Amino acid sequence: MRAVHVAEHGDPSVLATTTQSRPDPGSGEIRIRVAVAGVNFADIAKRRGTYPGGPSPPYIPGIEVAGRVDATGDGVALERGDRVMAYVLRGGYAESVVASEERVRRVPDELSLREAAGVPIQWLTAHNTLFEWGGLGGDEIVLVLAAAGGVGSAAVQLAGTQTDATVLGAASTAEKRAFVSELGADETIDYVDRDLTAAVDAATDGAGVDLVLDGVGGDAFEASLDALAPGGRVVTYGLASGEVPCVSTPRLIFGNHSVVGYHLGHAADHDRQRVFGAFDPVLSALSAGDASVQVDRVFDLDDAAAAHEHVENRRTRGKVLLEP
Repeated sequence: MRAVHVAEHGDPSVLATTTQSRPDPGSGEIRIRVAVAGVNFADIAKRRGTYPGGPSPPYIPGIEVAGRVDATGDGVALERGDRVMAYVLRGGYAESVVASEERVRRVPDELSLREAAGVPIQWLTAHNTLFEWGGLGGDEIVLVLAAAGGVGSAAVQLAGTQTDATVLGAASTAEKRAFVSELGADETIDYVDRDLTAAVDAATDGAGVDLVLDGVGGDAFEASLDALAPGGRVVTYGLASGEVPCVSTPRLIFGNHSVVGYHLGHAADHDRQRVFGAFDPVLSALSAGDASVQVDRVFDLDDAAAAHEHVENRRTRGKVLLEP
């Protein structure tokens, strides 16, 4: 089978298409013939060698796929030919991948495989950070950073359609902010040319926000703390800026603020029901048309390097995909 191979850490040029043996499923596992693979920022950090605990080369990247079951191990309820989506540990940038059945869900008839490939990582992350970890309430104000990206575009829609919360979407360009408005954000914020805290103060009449979803880190995280209302919280789930922020406890104490860390991989290993329970409300919202996976661009598997460059250059509006 064809698969993308990372021989060494580095820039996108280290991604090369090779021929690999097709993997066989073990007990409790299925093999998926991949129709579409999702591209995530975690894939990029792992390729660079900056992802904590990331894989050592050589390896096949990719943690999110959609396709059809083509082989099963013992004790599996899914059948050959079933349309499925999966969160895999690695190996998704390939024509076939093996996944544990507990990390697999059937694709509803209402969704295409392209749409389904955007769900297992970014939509689970969006729902978890908003609700299971973020505890968003209906009368609250939520600020979504990088709101035009994969997680951000999902979070804006989920917050806006599943609650009565006020949704502020922060994005870096006018084009992206228009996109975020179309997704249902009540107001958009420029956090590149404007001071984020001042912009939030203006949008909330000085009240601040109750919840911030931060996948950016760096200065954006620092500004998010300043933008919190009394008792507000930040859920931090990524470091797209490459800058690691720090916070002193007195800063939290005197505002009754909290910072909650979220990592999908760790949570899936240690709190599975809390994580994967979000599949049901996410798939219900998507099937009903209350929300939709925003596909930005689809690249051929051989063009994985170009797909990574597209994400790294922050050009994305929604989900970036690879098709074998």
